[in-house]
Amino acid sequence: MSMRYIFTGNSNKPKNNNTNNNNSPNNKGEEFSITIEKDLAKNIETIKTMLGNPSDLVVRETKVGSTETKCAILYISGITNSDLVNNNILKAVQSSKIQSSQNKDQSNNNSNQSSNDQKNNQSNKEQSNNSQSSDNQTSSNKSMNQGTNNSQLNNDSQSQNSQSNNNNQSQNSQSGNEQSNNSQSNSTLLDQILTEVIAITDSKKVKTLDELSFALLSGNSIFILDGEQTTLIMDTVGGEKRSIDEPQSESVIRGSRVGFVENINTNLSLIRKEIKDPNLRFDIHEIGRRSKQKLAVCYVAGIVNEDILDEVNRRLKTIDIDFAPDSGVVEQWIEDSFLSPFPQILDTERPDRLTYNILQGKIGILVDGSPFGLITPITLGDALLSIEDYNQRWLLGSLLRFLRYISAFIAVFLPAIYVALIAYHPGMIPSQLTFSIAATRENVPFPAIVEVLLMAVTFEILQEAGIRMPKAIGATIGIVGGIVIGEVAVSAGIVGPATVIVTSLTGIATFTIPNNSLAMAVRVIRYALLIGASILGLYGIILVFILLAIHVVNLKSMGIPYSSPFAPYFLGDLKNLLIRAPITTLTKRPPYLKTDDIKKINDGGQSSK
Repeated sequence: MSMRYIFTGNSNKPKNNNTNNNNSPNNKGEEFSITIEKDLAKNIETIKTMLGNPSDLVVRETKVGSTETKCAILYISGITNSDLVNNNILKAVQSSKIQSSQNKDQSNNNSNQSSNDQKNNQSNKEQSNNSQSSDNQTSSNKSMNQGTNNSQLNNDSQSQNSQSNNNNQSQNSQSGNEQSNNSQSNSTLLDQILTEVIAITDSKKVKTLDELSFALLSGNSIFILDGEQTTLIMDTVGGEKRSIDEPQSESVIRGSRVGFVENINTNLSLIRKEIKDPNLRFDIHEIGRRSKQKLAVCYVAGIVNEDILDEVNRRLKTIDIDFAPDSGVVEQWIEDSFLSPFPQILDTERPDRLTYNILQGKIGILVDGSPFGLITPITLGDALLSIEDYNQRWLLGSLLRFLRYISAFIAVFLPAIYVALIAYHPGMIPSQLTFSIAATRENVPFPAIVEVLLMAVTFEILQEAGIRMPKAIGATIGIVGGIVIGEVAVSAGIVGPATVIVTSLTGIATFTIPNNSLAMAVRVIRYALLIGASILGLYGIILVFILLAIHVVNLKSMGIPYSSPFAPYFLGDLKNLLIRAPITTLTKRPPYLKTDDIKKINDGGQSSK
């Protein structure tokens, strides 16, 4: 009867397709755990059946050195380093000079048996000599006491009986040792292969097909020995992977040109190179019922707040999905409020930014298959900061930070203020500017809110098209296309020139926001403010802003207030938020994190006085 194997539940039993069987699988499938059999051919056939007889499964059967013990090496081509398998496993096993444990046990048993035979022969000779001497003595002293001879004969018979019993016990113990040696022979051979033959650093034993199959699908190689119910898993993960390149979403003028890749081991090594601290920790989790992806929680012990770390690990353990295509899925799963437009977990493509935040007392999260790391907890101000600010002199860094804040204000409020002033408060505009705007809008058939929405949606379409198009023309399609379409729209009398200027300036200001998730949130909030401005003018803008402020104050990131350091108020943090204070004055870590080690650098100011 054919077996169907499914791997996505929690059961430890194999499932059969027979509907009359109580163990038949359900539609969702159940995970199982089957112990490995001693027959090599059956194990290979079972693995092929479990994986659906894949065409990329490589099975190489051979023998261990000069012995007659059969073995097999299995791996998946394309995700395994085949050179490592051939050189460090296959050749090593075939050319090994280790001797079969059964042969060793047999030779040891033969030597033990020959030595026992020699001892028995020697004892028999001594016994015969003693009997002859006693006979001579009895014949010469025949007149002596008959009772004494009888007692001596009885003693000799008792000694012979005891000696025969001892020989029987030794033979029984020898046969028992032979049985135990035979049962342990393959285990001893497998241990020898693991310790003396295979030249793979990360190797371990497994006893279930469940562990074996997932290790095989992860790019590892497996070694199966005939007659043994334990197999070896060897780390031979390989395959094609992208080389380290410059981050595409967080470009800087002065800073590192290294970005994360899709391989989590490479990303962890990038963090390890930046932080050479023995207290750096990587807690490994596994997510995805089917994908079995590796997830790493990065932090520095002795700095991180243990309560925040426990909360992060607790939320990660609740993830129950089939597959996480990117770290964004993990972000949405563990964030505090899924209804909020604001990012509560920061994503970054830069190892230096993740490293900086880890040393601040925050926690980094890396997911296998994603080039974006996650940072938690964060505040609203963290999303407006750039790692490049700390690479510039503090005056220039502060100027760039102010420019970024002004751009964020323009990106959020400018369209709404324009609509409110044109539709409800024209008296607040200077007279000459009012007449100029009115003259340009004389032939426009739409109200101001329709003009702004029309141009805003057009700009969004161009921006989205620029992302999907090839890089050669995608970067210019947003700006140039917007200008061309805006000019044509003005010539056709659909929108006014002032509306085109406001929309273009708003779109350009949005690009200055260093975090893409916050930039997306700004685009959503912009439309909410536009609706408020179209209904109540400036009062509508103020009302929507108050609602947003209430939402931000109540929002948390892993239990940390999202509005820190403003609410709750931390004066010491404002010098690193409103401006980029000199490096020598940034002596402490953020107080709202409540880190174990609050002091970051020693006081003392500049090196020269």
